[in-house]
Amino acid sequence: MFGMIIVGAKFIGGLLGLIGIPLLQWLIITVTFGIAAPWAVCLKESWIAEHTVIDGRQLAFNGTGGQLFGNYIKWFLLTIITCGIYSFWLSIKMKQWITKHTHFI
Repeated sequence: MFGMIIVGAKFIGGLLGLIGIPLLQWLIITVTFGIAAPWAVCLKESWIAEHTVIDGRQLAFNGTGGQLFGNYIKWFLLTIITCGIYSFWLSIKMKQWITKHTHFI
């Protein structure tokens, strides 16, 4: 992938979404005391993908909150078992999961 040259990439999202999605995420996470955080993450990633065009091709995100919730449980347990050491990999694992579920239409 490092040798690939992207000719034209553009983000076509608007200001309303750019402000509204984080507010909606905050509301979802706050009302559910964080339990629905995976669904809020998927909401944001779906919005970003729907508004991103690369070389004339639309991106799509097909991850679900349920899938991510399962990973959250697994990652939480691994963090506890390793006395917090696994937490250093959580950001990478999240990016890998998001990338795995993002594709061209």
